[in-house]
Amino acid sequence: MKSTFYSNDVELLLKDISGLVEPLPSEVREQYIQSGIHYCEMLPLEYQPSKKYMDAYTVALQNYAELTAHAIAVLSEIIYKKKGKHLTIVSLARAGTPIGILIKRYLEKKYNVSTIYHYSISIIRGRGIDKNALNHILSRRNPETIQFVDGWIGKGAILNELTQELYEYPELDAGLAVVSDPANLTELCGTHEDFLIPSSCLNATVTGLISRTFHRKDIIGENNFHGAAFLENLEHDDLTNQYLNVIEHQFDYSTNATISPKGISGINVVQQIAKEYFIEDINFIKPGIGETTRVLLRRIPWKILVNSKYENAEELNHIKQLAYEKNVPIELSKVELGNYKICGIIKNLADT
Repeated sequence: MKSTFYSNDVELLLKDISGLVEPLPSEVREQYIQSGIHYCEMLPLEYQPSKKYMDAYTVALQNYAELTAHAIAVLSEIIYKKKGKHLTIVSLARAGTPIGILIKRYLEKKYNVSTIYHYSISIIRGRGIDKNALNHILSRRNPETIQFVDGWIGKGAILNELTQELYEYPELDAGLAVVSDPANLTELCGTHEDFLIPSSCLNATVTGLISRTFHRKDIIGENNFHGAAFLENLEHDDLTNQYLNVIEHQFDYSTNATISPKGISGINVVQQIAKEYFIEDINFIKPGIGETTRVLLRRIPWKILVNSKYENAEELNHIKQLAYEKNVPIELSKVELGNYKICGIIKNLADT
């Protein structure tokens, strides 16, 4: 799989499907998704950021690089205590990939080890984990060393998917390590705060120019890895390694593995939102900064709910800019959002 990641940072276990699938704009893709076609059978047309949005990303990187680095350092220490110097990081493409790289870099430098491996594989909600990729790793690495890694937890759909998929792999630890867990579902996190991880602002241009992962039987054979496309048309806009280097530069190698206590359950928050706003399918509810950003970048949003405590928070500026560009209303939430600072809600096209 071609990418702009460095080969010593990660091995991508993905089938390159570049040129085989035409990316679709959000409006078309959303209609297909809501008519029953699975999102993994299509590729989204990547959002081309406006100058104002890129300005918001640049400010976010300046303001939150240190916080991101600290949370990754905390998470790295937790993982190292559990798995040791022969750690095998298995990040979930694509949001987990830069996080896996940064964990690897942090631990290699702090503990002066060269025995950490990092693979990135696909997991798809409703379709499962790439078992060909997983079996490939298990043929090469001790299962006790494997740690799954993602960027953040929204409401826990991928965490649940991973847990279910690993029932048939009892030798594997099904714990999912994330930088941010505002849903309060795991102890394997850098923080329970809903904060802006700058890479969530952008898509392929901070994830090695690879697309979302893809699985459709006419292209992905029985023995293939899940697929992804290399988005060559975005090469001039690629910020992947600049982003990784900025975060790495902020690492404090004296960090200890201590995180804040858990708060209100994210599942309860989502259920309350569904009740208050008459939303039958909770998959339309995307809480947290990362998930709200994704809704605006690649789905059709109905509205954005803001936690009143964070109404004027700078880290929400990129979301407000996107919402303005896409004419999506923003309002204060009628529901207590707990640790979540913001929540995106997808438009039900059946209502329009």
